[in-house]
Amino acid sequence: MTLSEGVSHAGATAPVADPDYLPFHPAPSRPVFRPPAGAVDAHCHVFGPAAVFPFSPRRKYTPVDAPAETLFALRDHLGLSRNVIVQATCHGPDNSAMLDAIARSEGRARGVAVVDPDIAEEDLRRLHDGGVRGVRFNFLKRLVGDAPKDDYIRIAARVTELGWHIVVYFESAELADLGGFVRSLPGTIVIDHMGRPDLAEGLAGEGFARVLALMESDARFWIKVSCPERLTVAGPPYDDVVPFARTLVEGYPDRVLWGTDWPHPNMRSHMPDDGTLVDMIPRIAPTGALRKKLLIDNPMRLYWPEEAGA
Repeated sequence: MTLSEGVSHAGATAPVADPDYLPFHPAPSRPVFRPPAGAVDAHCHVFGPAAVFPFSPRRKYTPVDAPAETLFALRDHLGLSRNVIVQATCHGPDNSAMLDAIARSEGRARGVAVVDPDIAEEDLRRLHDGGVRGVRFNFLKRLVGDAPKDDYIRIAARVTELGWHIVVYFESAELADLGGFVRSLPGTIVIDHMGRPDLAEGLAGEGFARVLALMESDARFWIKVSCPERLTVAGPPYDDVVPFARTLVEGYPDRVLWGTDWPHPNMRSHMPDDGTLVDMIPRIAPTGALRKKLLIDNPMRLYWPEEAGA
């Protein structure tokens, strides 16, 4: 399969992507592992095309265009059925590209938004009607600086009334300071990318121990076993990430999600082959029952609850 790096638009000028960051893999392999019918990629993005959906002027990075049609082509190539599209910081609180992608998905995509604390009630309802089921709070200083915690509290109070969940993105080392705040948030809370543990510390490291403590402390916490390419020390095929992800899948089988993180923004060292990422699934979820929970039951319960019991 060959993926184009976006879609051209005559007469439109798009910003140039950051030269330090790699574009997504142009020809991902077809995975050997065949995901079960109905499998969900529960963490991916769409970027632009910037000539149609401009990036935020306050963004910390400029990615390559990664439009909806390219995402859906990848979904089909990998043998997946649905997508959860997560709003990234480069688009800020303008969720237009994500909403457009959901609208074009024929019911096979849902979204996680970024919103301002003063968003109008009708705009929140528009997001909900457009398929959004969560809001993302980012704590990574390189992407947001100092996280606006007061704003997050105001937003959380409003979106939980809609039945949305909250996605939190942090590095595990930050949990010593962030743990109390994260626990204070209402509703279901989904931790991005395994809480970004430092793999060099090993499974017994303090950061990963704090992540596990969150998961143990409250059944409201879910976690994504995603982004081995961001966590690895050894590199592909990410053998060093497998014990961490498997610990989470086996320990919390009803509260884990999996996703590609396509198109993998801000990657410098290497760009992952999405086929290789899919082939990791049986290594982190070694039984059919665990794979069904990870890929189908859990994401359907969170994002398509109206279909989950069908």
